[in-house]
Amino acid sequence: MNEHEALVDQAVRTKHTVLLIGGMDTGKTTLSRELLGAALAAGRPAAILDADVGQKTVGPPATISLKIVRGPEDLEPEPIATPDALYFVGSTSAQGHLLPVVGGVAALHEQAKQLGADFIVVDSSGLVSGITGQTLKYHKVEALRPDLVVGLQRGEELLPLLGVIQRFFATEVVPLGVHPRVVPTTVDQRAENRERSMRRYFSGELHRFRVKPTVFMPALPALFEPADLDRLLVGLSDGAGAYPGIGYLEHAPDDGVIRLISPVAEGPKALRLGSVRLDASFRAKRVDLRNLFGSE
Repeated sequence: MNEHEALVDQAVRTKHTVLLIGGMDTGKTTLSRELLGAALAAGRPAAILDADVGQKTVGPPATISLKIVRGPEDLEPEPIATPDALYFVGSTSAQGHLLPVVGGVAALHEQAKQLGADFIVVDSSGLVSGITGQTLKYHKVEALRPDLVVGLQRGEELLPLLGVIQRFFATEVVPLGVHPRVVPTTVDQRAENRERSMRRYFSGELHRFRVKPTVFMPALPALFEPADLDRLLVGLSDGAGAYPGIGYLEHAPDDGVIRLISPVAEGPKALRLGSVRLDASFRAKRVDLRNLFGSE
């Protein structure tokens, strides 16, 4: 039994929330599937909380997403198109969006427990270095209070971050090497993965809703150009703190109307503006809303 197999065995027997930390291509998703598969075999109600807003295992990019694992089919390699719950972050990168990432992780972790999950694996993004990476992971641990933090690392790259966690929290921290079955990816492949995942989300039947300028967060300024909203990604709010899905805006220059395009059949109560614009191929391009609306 290698170190990864030993950790899976011990975690499934004794832990409830496991947070996986590591840079890109260190095997977090591979290890999460092994943990969840072992939990299924042991008869433990399990869930995957996908906290990576770019390289998704569950749901569309720009979201934190939750899936209750009900059977082996939920652990297939292809991303799961329909999560049980999601939280809209609005960007395919955690950079500049630490607050909604941490808020979304905390909210969906609580929801997973309410849905009956007794074993929750949190698969996080590859942002682990520098002040931003340490700050993000610190606050994730603070919000989740996991039983176990697993650091997948090359050499000793995570030791500063893991040391911070050990000093501030009473949680078990286990450093491991890169998973032996990890498949490296290039920058272009990761971009293609994001594009394919977003395109898959919008590939089914789409619904169109006329949108009033008063339904947005952040609130639109008194003088704004409707064309600036064209193809901006938005999160659909149900008015009770949950996000049934995501969509994008469409501006019709002939009549000036703003419409929401989304696979969600029920019209939302409100919309949260994202910080990306989708092009025709559903590739997300970053947008700074402060520049868009001329405000801080």
